[in-house]
Amino acid sequence: MSKEKPLITPVLLAGCFIILVGFSIRASYGVFQIPIANEFGWPRAEFSLAIAIQNLAWGFGSPFFGAMAERMGDRKAIILGAILYASSDDNRQMSLSIATASGSAGQIIGPPAAIALLSLMEWQMVFIVFAASILSVLVLLPFMKAPEMATKDEIEESLGDILKLASRDPSFAMIFIGFFACGYQLAFITAHFPALVTEMSAPVESYGWCGDLGITTTAALGGLSISIIGFANIIGTLVAGWAGKKYKKKWLLSGIYAGRSIVSAWFILTPINANTVLIFSFALGFLWLATVPLTSGLVAHIYGLKYMATLYGIVFFSHQLGSFVGVWLGGVLYDDYGTYTFVWWVGIAIGIVSAIIHLPIKEEKKILPQ
Repeated sequence: MSKEKPLITPVLLAGCFIILVGFSIRASYGVFQIPIANEFGWPRAEFSLAIAIQNLAWGFGSPFFGAMAERMGDRKAIILGAILYASSDDNRQMSLSIATASGSAGQIIGPPAAIALLSLMEWQMVFIVFAASILSVLVLLPFMKAPEMATKDEIEESLGDILKLASRDPSFAMIFIGFFACGYQLAFITAHFPALVTEMSAPVESYGWCGDLGITTTAALGGLSISIIGFANIIGTLVAGWAGKKYKKKWLLSGIYAGRSIVSAWFILTPINANTVLIFSFALGFLWLATVPLTSGLVAHIYGLKYMATLYGIVFFSHQLGSFVGVWLGGVLYDDYGTYTFVWWVGIAIGIVSAIIHLPIKEEKKILPQ
């Protein structure tokens, strides 16, 4: 009887720290939007396009680095696959939930840190500080070594075989299309919500919870909103990892996308102030990255572990394509209409479509034809 693999391993801890640092920086981009636009006189679309391209490049690289990790080792391609392979099959989904939650911890730290640094130095110097922080995680490379936990049947499969199987499977196409909504909503909120709060929220009152936290401006409230989303997502992601082991993942994913659309519709239809920003941020945060352990778990459940990183990388490209559209379209439509309201409703509609498209997915293991 084989000994059960522990959930907490060195590779998981190292991966969590790497993700924490990366998410700290990525989550802070939105607070730079107004300072950079004011300095250069850029329209909102210019800054949005730069962030959108960054998201798209991430999406293009994911399947290739996933394949590299599977063939050449984790240290040469430090991506999510390293964390997935770090645990036993029973622990895989919960490990990813923990790793995703660590990213949310970075989201709590990043925006307030960026705002604090911007009060002390120019935004260019803040970027240099962030670059140094990213380079510092290289010291963790020796820990990024994990055993491959594939079954005998999966080892005998070739990458070409599993790609053909997935490409012909309608369920894979539905997962791919559905993840687009996640990228659209998350990237738009990260890049534009701080600016939306800064410009559309009622003035912050000096008394009450804002005053107690030292929040005196709508700009500070916008930065805090991203941190609240990150805090709530720690809870939501861990709950999603637990629920994914007990209930069908497609039902949970459908519910998450529907919930996002409902919360977003409520927010845009109510007066925007500190209280509604707090409620919306916590509610959306609970649903924020809860899709990640469920989507990756769904791919692993259907197609197995051996080429998990490649297949999830392909699905993740759809996520990043949505990120590109959400960030870029947010800037373009803001410049055209002077408000984020229209692009906000587009995100709500996309979320509803994604909730529906997950329902017909066949959540069953696929067997390669002999």
